[in-house]
Amino acid sequence: MGILSSLFTGVSGLNANGNALSVVGNNIANLSTVGFKSSRSVFADLISSSLGGAGGAIQTGLGVALNGVQGNFSQGSLSTTSNGLDLAIDGNGFFLLRDANGGSFYSRAGQFHLDSQSRIVDPSGFFLQGYQVNTSGLITASIGGMTLPSTTAPPNPTTTVDIGANLNSQSLTSTFSLADPNGTSQFSTSLTVYDSLGNPHLLTTYFSKTAANTWDYNIVGSTNEVVTANYHASNINASLGIVRLASGTLTFTTSGALDTESVVTSYDSGTAAGVAGALVGQGQIDFVGATADQSVAFNFGSSVTTDGGAGVDLSTQFGAASGLVQQTQDGFGAGALQSFSVETNGIINGRFSNGQVRPLAQLALARFPDPLGLVRTGKNTFAESGTSGQPLVGPATSAGLGRILSSTLELSNVDLGESFIDMIAAQRGFQANSRVITTSDEVLQELVNLKR
Repeated sequence: MGILSSLFTGVSGLNANGNALSVVGNNIANLSTVGFKSSRSVFADLISSSLGGAGGAIQTGLGVALNGVQGNFSQGSLSTTSNGLDLAIDGNGFFLLRDANGGSFYSRAGQFHLDSQSRIVDPSGFFLQGYQVNTSGLITASIGGMTLPSTTAPPNPTTTVDIGANLNSQSLTSTFSLADPNGTSQFSTSLTVYDSLGNPHLLTTYFSKTAANTWDYNIVGSTNEVVTANYHASNINASLGIVRLASGTLTFTTSGALDTESVVTSYDSGTAAGVAGALVGQGQIDFVGATADQSVAFNFGSSVTTDGGAGVDLSTQFGAASGLVQQTQDGFGAGALQSFSVETNGIINGRFSNGQVRPLAQLALARFPDPLGLVRTGKNTFAESGTSGQPLVGPATSAGLGRILSSTLELSNVDLGESFIDMIAAQRGFQANSRVITTSDEVLQELVNLKR
């Protein structure tokens, strides 16, 4: 009977609008939840059997059903914070998370911190996933939990020294003597280098003009830092506490450009004359306690004849006062992590106490063919489903995944005004369907009264 079916139609309306109120209430409850994505109710009508007519043209409805709850993955507002591990995604990607059992989850909530083992985790303890960095500091294709180093970073021994200086062309000639290095040289410069253990050593390079456009350089170190047993007594000045480590010759063109560079003579052979190296500029030094015969290349510029260069990029011989222009070396000592920063491409760079900055890891992001098919698993996380499709994983700023913003959080995308309108509509729908039930009840009551 149509009157009875109207009761069930009204009940379906109560259920559907009641569920819609639950969806709206959940949205409003998560108004302040970081990274929360709102939802909306999707209704579908129910059709009963045909009452007659050609092709079932006369049909009555059985009411309404909640056909689904559709997520809204639009970008939320961004809020700046003071925590460098507060991360926001400006784009379509999701953070990759894993729990202690290896389960995979995805999230837009970027509230991360370091746990007791220096691992990057979210408030639920899920591990943030990213690309790992090998011992050379290169980012690999391996994805795993990201841990910031809590131990001392290994040192890097010096292998190359670049010295750029102008040597005054008007200087008088002299012959270098270890007994009076300052008095027998026209210019000197000092530089700290590092051995295989990361210990610093101060080396001084003395330049002596020996002929027109020709200069000798002698590299001197401290007897306390060098294995003096490997050096001949003629190359050691015990009273000054210095030892000659290496020497070489530079020539310049008449225009002041660096013309030629000789091979370096190293004196750790125990002989007074030392041993000439096989490569231009390549010398070797024996530091105390470190790897023996540490090779150090002394580069004075791209010489015209030796290197085929212009000869004016580092060392020159112009008619001006001798002076240092540039001086660098590639070694550094051991260092502890002092701070870190997250770039827009997801690379986490660490700054160490030895002044070095190197990548520690790179965040991995994922996106889905149909994010509306993701399953909400609570704690601001989602899980993959058959409807969502398999995730496409890659580094930030690639493949439409979006960029990473550090010290920033993505807020909930709940529109409070829209939620109130949806709540009013659901409330009125609930009230109207309740009137359908009471009206159907009154009609049935009249029907019962017909017997009287």
